[in-house]
Amino acid sequence: MTLRPNISGERLAGHALVEALIAQGVDTVFGVPGESYLAVLDGLHEHQERIRFMACRHEGGAAFMAEAAGKLTGRPGVCLVTRAPGATNASIGLHTAFQDSTPMVLLIGQVASDQRDREAFQEVDYRQMLGPGTLGMAKWVAEVQDADRLPEYLARAFHIAQQGRPGPVVLALPEDMLTTVTTAPVLPRVTPAVSWPSPSDLLALQARLENADRPLLLVGGGGWTPQACEALEHFARTWHLPVACGFRRQDLFDNRDALYAGDVGIGINPALAQRVRDADLIIALGPRLGEMTTGGYELLQPPRPHQQLVHIHAGAEELGRVYAADQVIQASMSVAALALQTLRPEDHFVFPWTEWTCSAHADYQRNQQGTPVQPMDMTAVIQLLNRLLPPDTIFTNGAGNYSGWLHRFHRYPALHQSGRTQLAPTSGAMGYGFPAAVAASLLQKDRWVVNIAGDGDFLMTSQEMATAMAHGARRLICLVVDNGSYGTIRMHQEREYPGRTSGSDLHNPDFAALARAYGWAAHTAEHTEAVEPALRDAVRTQQPTLIHIKLPVDISTSRTTLTRIREAALQRQARPRGE
Repeated sequence: MTLRPNISGERLAGHALVEALIAQGVDTVFGVPGESYLAVLDGLHEHQERIRFMACRHEGGAAFMAEAAGKLTGRPGVCLVTRAPGATNASIGLHTAFQDSTPMVLLIGQVASDQRDREAFQEVDYRQMLGPGTLGMAKWVAEVQDADRLPEYLARAFHIAQQGRPGPVVLALPEDMLTTVTTAPVLPRVTPAVSWPSPSDLLALQARLENADRPLLLVGGGGWTPQACEALEHFARTWHLPVACGFRRQDLFDNRDALYAGDVGIGINPALAQRVRDADLIIALGPRLGEMTTGGYELLQPPRPHQQLVHIHAGAEELGRVYAADQVIQASMSVAALALQTLRPEDHFVFPWTEWTCSAHADYQRNQQGTPVQPMDMTAVIQLLNRLLPPDTIFTNGAGNYSGWLHRFHRYPALHQSGRTQLAPTSGAMGYGFPAAVAASLLQKDRWVVNIAGDGDFLMTSQEMATAMAHGARRLICLVVDNGSYGTIRMHQEREYPGRTSGSDLHNPDFAALARAYGWAAHTAEHTEAVEPALRDAVRTQQPTLIHIKLPVDISTSRTTLTRIREAALQRQARPRGE
């Protein structure tokens, strides 16, 4: 619905901005208030019955929340921050949105136009600081100089954020521009343009499929819709294809399905890694094929992998950027699978890869068997979460080895079955998971949200516990896995410089006491058996609950320990050179 200005048509540009956001369907803005955009804050007050401002405790947390909103809804999440200190803090969420292909709009208050280029208080040129470009922080960065063009800029921002490869855009808003009176009408809600595969592309792909012996469908990237994921399922089922999900994109395909082969990312199942190498046809549907999804560019070696590669991606700039694929197809993820599901094998066609597909899922099931560990078995903790919480529970995490248990042992339903259930940064940003969980809890209050965080990860954004309480979060559980270490760094140190650790030990607070200080319920668990009563209490009360899980530092990953890593490194160093 297009909003009309008031009877006179005159209002502050800051108010016009809020009206334009409402016209784009935005009902929540995350941010930290600043004096550079007081006119916008006044506009948010004017329209508070239609749009709410979630005041956060740090711009990094606010930007992570906006990025999570973009993942959850498929529409741009909106973050509003003030000049340089605020924008700098928010840039971590901007980078995450860029690498995760998440639609997002970052609005930054700017110094007044008559003070530009004098290094005024907190002045930064955001076009230089934040990009744009495929190696930058945003798809587009602009500064609005004319209040009458503000609605035009905002509509353009929403178009760019959603079209092609989704991503973040930035608008800088000079303070004097926001206080200028304008009569400019807001523009209608943006519907992004989409690109379909051509009929000739589909026929060529079908021919490659019919001549394959060991195909693998690798799905990932941004821009997916529930309808697209349902079509993906139909396509995979029609052709009996094994399906692997890219790094932290596990909720694009039902992990319980007999076609599911596992996730291709950090801590990949070794059997799946070998299967990627052995495939004679890889249909990469959506992922940009970055470092994590390609195992450091080793599972698929650039520029010309030995596997036959069909790369389907929404962004023309991504196709051919790293890999010289055998076939490239530019298509939006919202429609690509809809086109693929129209492909049908001939009635007499015999699938030569039936055993290949069955064994791929069997490998995944074997990988679900963990080795019990005492006193705290994280495998059992994830399995307990799966039993006690409904399938549509949203799981979030940031960066760290602790996330490996979640990725390996939780079975995500598909997007069309339960909505988005995985919020995790493919950018590897520490501190992401907890603000993402707060945002999910506030945006979708009828669903359970579970954040699993490491001790180092959690303390980077734990202040957003106050945000959760201030805005009435419910059904929110945070498990802080405390091993007194930056565990991933410690693992790499032991692997490369065994016994010579530096900077990776942590001195932690009593996380349960910290949570109680914010008004959360809290429990401490030092052994596996103590986790279940704490979880049951959280489910019963439905109030924000933190569970402080103490994990021995030696338990490094879901597959090995620091002791084993160190011993292997020492043995490697002891071998004579050339052996």
